[in-house]
Amino acid sequence: MVSLTAIRASNIVSASAVTGSPVAVFVGGTSGIGQGMAEAFGRMTNGNAHIIIVGRNRQAAESVLSNIPSPTSPPSQPQSGASTTKEWTREFIQCDATLMKSVQTASNEILAKHGKINYLIQSPGIMTTGGRDETSEGIDKKLALHYYARWKFIDELLPALRRANKDGEDAKVMSVLGAGYGGEIDVDDLGLVKGYSTRAAALQGTTYNDLMMEEFSNRNPGLTFIHAQPGGVKTNIANNSPSLLVRLAGKIGLFFVAPFLSTSEQCAHYMWKAIFNHAGGAFRTNPKGADIGKWRYFGNEEQRKKLWEHTIEMTRTSVPST
Repeated sequence: MVSLTAIRASNIVSASAVTGSPVAVFVGGTSGIGQGMAEAFGRMTNGNAHIIIVGRNRQAAESVLSNIPSPTSPPSQPQSGASTTKEWTREFIQCDATLMKSVQTASNEILAKHGKINYLIQSPGIMTTGGRDETSEGIDKKLALHYYARWKFIDELLPALRRANKDGEDAKVMSVLGAGYGGEIDVDDLGLVKGYSTRAAALQGTTYNDLMMEEFSNRNPGLTFIHAQPGGVKTNIANNSPSLLVRLAGKIGLFFVAPFLSTSEQCAHYMWKAIFNHAGGAFRTNPKGADIGKWRYFGNEEQRKKLWEHTIEMTRTSVPST
């Protein structure tokens, strides 16, 4: 088995080989795995990258951005489709990802500043034992964060990803959730309006991500779409749960299982290994960043098409053509 030290070294080599002026967007990058991946990317590139964190907590985002090394050189070239950038940027974009209108507003703000995107990393989430909790847009909040917002961000930011690919640069998307741990989906109850449960939301959302990445890949040859399983990671997601029971259980459980969990920094390097070692197509990867193919895969082409049509309707604020 390749050691984590070797993976870190390999990732640094891969990051240093990235051409152009890399732009990385981290949705859910204010804590946990997203934070770990943003900070790792900053270190691997010696700060020579445009780094955008999307989330709700500005103070947390600014803390993460402050941990990223200062750039060692100016951007090598202006970004395609954007005004000349003389300095590497560090940005926070405010967004409540449970709301598709907020996702669209955040996406528009990103596109106005960045004509290309090389890496779109998504890891927003919520841990709750409650029942279906609808937003004002009629979407369950857990599914909104684990699936619908992720689909919406990809769809809105596709022009910038396509531009990077057209320029011969990396154009890669990763959704960090639970590849290999989904279940059969019910096409007659997409979004779980009728049969919601916490377990069903977890299983369905995971399979939705598999099908989402496949369909985006089919429609965008040359781009890379990865659904990643991070494994057990020591994060504060339980502390942020709206459920008191989950918060208490999280504190107690973490005490006992912490020795068996990866840190967000360790997990981040495995996730970047997956990104740097997969190109062109849709992939499902395990906690070590290795491809798992169709292991514990659910869904078929008909279900994928129905889910796509359903998602367009549920996220429609002003859906771009894809």
